[in-house]
Order: sequence, then C-alpha cells, then structure tokens
Amino acid sequence: MQQKDLAVKSGEFVVGNDLRVARLGFGAMRITGRGIWGAPANRAEAIRVLRRAIELGINFIDTADSYGPNVSEEIIAEALHPYPAGLVIATKGGFKRPGPDQWVENGRPEHLKSACEGSLRRLRLDRIDLYQLHRIDPKVPAGDQLGALRDLQSEGKIKHIGLSEVSVQQIQHAQTMVPIVSVQNRYSLADRGSEDVLQYCEREGIGFIPWFPLAAGQLSGSKSPVGREAERLNITPSQVALAWLLSRSPVMLPIPGTSSVKHLEENVAAAGVTLDENKIRELGEAARAS
Repeated sequence: MQQKDLAVKSGEFVVGNDLRVARLGFGAMRITGRGIWGAPANRAEAIRVLRRAIELGINFIDTADSYGPNVSEEIIAEALHPYPAGLVIATKGGFKRPGPDQWVENGRPEHLKSACEGSLRRLRLDRIDLYQLHRIDPKVPAGDQLGALRDLQSEGKIKHIGLSEVSVQQIQHAQTMVPIVSVQNRYSLADRGSEDVLQYCEREGIGFIPWFPLAAGQLSGSKSPVGREAERLNITPSQVALAWLLSRSPVMLPIPGTSSVKHLEENVAAAGVTLDENKIRELGEAARAS
C-alpha cells in the first residue's frame, strides 16, 4: 500500500449510515495560536499539514468555531477548498472565547444558529456533514440547545448531529429529540473515564471520537509497558497509544492533531501498527494500574 493510503489501514467507519471515513482522522485544534487563540505561528506549515493529511488518506477532519476562534475553519478552507470528494469536515459550536485558554459555554439557540451560519461561511459549505454541540450548556435547557440543532438540520444546513463531553444519560436524553451519530469525549490509553460512554456507543453504533487521544505521557517512559512495546516495534510511544485506541473498538475514531507535517506523518503511520490481543490487554491493564 502506498504512503498516500496509510490512513486507510486504520479501517473504516460509517458515520450516520452514509459518511464513510477512515477511522484515523485529524483534529484541527492545533493549527491555531498559543492558547488556541489567534493565528498559528507558521500558517504555511498549517496549510501543508492539512494538504498532507489528505495525501495520507485522511478524510475526516474535526474542527470548531471556537478554535482560534474562527481561525481553524478559515485555514481548512484556504488549504483544501474546493474539497476533494469524500472529505467529511465536522465542526462544533457552543463556546464563547473571551481570550487565550478561556472557554465559556454558550448554548443559547440564537448563539448556536449564528455559530453554525458562521461556520458555513468560513468553511465555504452549503451544508455541514457533522455538526457537534461542543458542550451542553448547564444554563440553558438541553431541549432548547438540541432544538436549535434540529432546526438547522431541517433547514438543510447540517446533515448529522453529534455531542461532546457527555454522559450516557445525556446521550439518551438527546436521542429522544434528535438522532445522535457521534460522541466526542476525552479518552486515551491513560484516561478512560468515558468507558461507559464508549460501550454505549458500541451498542448504539455511534461513532466515538476521543479527544486528547495521546495523553499517555506518564506511560511512555522506556521502562513502562508502552515504552517497552514501542522499543520492541521500533516505533514511538504515541504510535503505540494510537494503535491501542484503534484496536480498542470498531467505533473508535481517533483525531490526533498537530501543527507539524513530520508529527502528522508519525501519527498516521500508527494506522499500520498491529497489536495482538494479549498486548492490547496487557497495555490496557498496565494503564489502569498506573
């Protein structure tokens, strides 16, 4: 298989029964400035990263209006529009950004509708394939927030609806109002607090998008199980961590992000790493014990 097809080795998942994507995607949060604020230090490199991602077979890019804010979506359009056939761009709304590293939920229906309109303009799209509620704002009734997304869906501005950082109970409640095709929760080999959510997604056929998928720093020392496996396979600990995620569940859609082409290529190479069942179990048990 040629290098341009590397991401395909991760397998495929069909989001919402009609969006076929390689299971290893790209998270576009890091193509912004420090604190996820403003322009990246090297805009040309950010554009190269996005174009290289497509060359490597990635066809699922995750972003949000709050990344920058607006910057990530603008750079995606600059780098890739007109978009190649089959590329799925997922974005999110539901945060205000007062400043660097500052995130404030805003689930008011008028804000969500305005945010979606802004994303459509910046991404140069007529319809967003997957629009995700970045957080369920505790200050606004969940029904109002999901109702806004349902309205956008009925208007043809979004195709599918996803959620982020939710519990099983919140997903079930949302499903009484709108179909939910994806959930994006923090999850990694080192951080499995959303295990019950992942299991629910498996039962329901919902795509599970783990954010912060490489939070395995405490496991990556040369004497750790991850470090030893990386040395045995002559790969990096991050590649082991990504390979473990891909092996963990057929609904898992990791989206490691980076602002470096070299790091991107390293991440995508994890799609070709195979871990046997004993190793998958051993690494998982070691992570739980740490």
